[in-house]
Amino acid sequence: MTNAFSTPRTFGTPLSSTAIKVMLLGSGELGKEVIIALQRLGVEVIAVDRYPNAPGHPVAHRSHVLDMSDGVALAALITLEKPDLIVPEIEAIATDTLAALEAAGQITCIPTARAAQLTMNREGIRRLAAEKLGVATSPYRFASSLRELQLACQEIGFPCVVKPVMSSSGKGQSKLDGAQDVENAWAYAASGSRVDTGRVIVEGFIDFDYEITLLTVRAIGASGQVETQFCEPIGHLQVQGDYVESWQPARMAPLALERSREIARKVTDDLGGLGLFGVELFVKDDMVWFSEVSPRPHDTGMVTMASQVQSEFELHAKAILGLPVNVALRSPGASAVIYGQLEAKGIAFEGVADALRVPGTDLRLFGKPESFARRRMGVALATADDTDTARQRAVLAASKVQPVEKK
Repeated sequence: MTNAFSTPRTFGTPLSSTAIKVMLLGSGELGKEVIIALQRLGVEVIAVDRYPNAPGHPVAHRSHVLDMSDGVALAALITLEKPDLIVPEIEAIATDTLAALEAAGQITCIPTARAAQLTMNREGIRRLAAEKLGVATSPYRFASSLRELQLACQEIGFPCVVKPVMSSSGKGQSKLDGAQDVENAWAYAASGSRVDTGRVIVEGFIDFDYEITLLTVRAIGASGQVETQFCEPIGHLQVQGDYVESWQPARMAPLALERSREIARKVTDDLGGLGLFGVELFVKDDMVWFSEVSPRPHDTGMVTMASQVQSEFELHAKAILGLPVNVALRSPGASAVIYGQLEAKGIAFEGVADALRVPGTDLRLFGKPESFARRRMGVALATADDTDTARQRAVLAASKVQPVEKK
């Protein structure tokens, strides 16, 4: 099909015949912020998620609850809503259905259906980066059974990391120190997979100094052609594969930053399309290894709601609509996760005012209907003259917000 942005786009009125209609497949905390950014531009938004009252549902024009891995149901909803753009926001999506509809000229998928297929599956994106593009990665193997996993771990060596080929936010990931850990890792990977493919990736352990997220934006430039722009690198701290803090800008040697941008450009150029990509990289001295890429806003990038002139959500919304973007940093900033801590529905939060008394801080409470001990329920944001102070402020503010169960 033709490029949706080959000619200037007219912005209409939501809920009218002139509306630009965007369907988000996945409406959690990241999708919610994308929806808000689209709403500010007069876009009509349809929010889809697997459970009712997801964070993005209340702020969209319409919402649907759907198992998005069900290709028949997904195609039926697309036929019903007839969106101009489809924006995948999670992994558990029938990407083969999106690819078939895109090939038939019936939809425009962000950034492309092929990109969604490759990046929603660690096997696809790892083979693309390492085997097609020649990008440096950790050594890896794939396994579809416990026996294959045992053999793969022997080939890779210990320590190593096992992940489901389809999961997010660290779910199902294990660090293995020896053969005694393999069986538990196989079971844990199955429990954490977004789609039970029965397949995992084994990655050799890289002795890196730190890891970053490089937000990379493909947007229409003044020339009318697609241009690639980079946000300042984001450092982050992970626990059990899940991010708990992030900060921007991350301190990097100039050569390491240059190599990071080269890798990000090479990968995102191949994926194509428009929008924001979260490229994850490992760094040691001036050496850089590719880890993963998300063709959408990244959880570590929530810091940009405080640190950048345009947040990652605004950048994504503007880029997919063919509008100019601004990746400039406004201030050093940081984010810290607020966990649910409780297993309950409809929890409340105490200490919000105390958190906001910490200088330079703000909060986002996501509005998730159900809490789990390790479920991300909110994030504290902070700015300061330097990232160390911003991190201290964000962590302090997050610690003051206490989930409580109301009887």
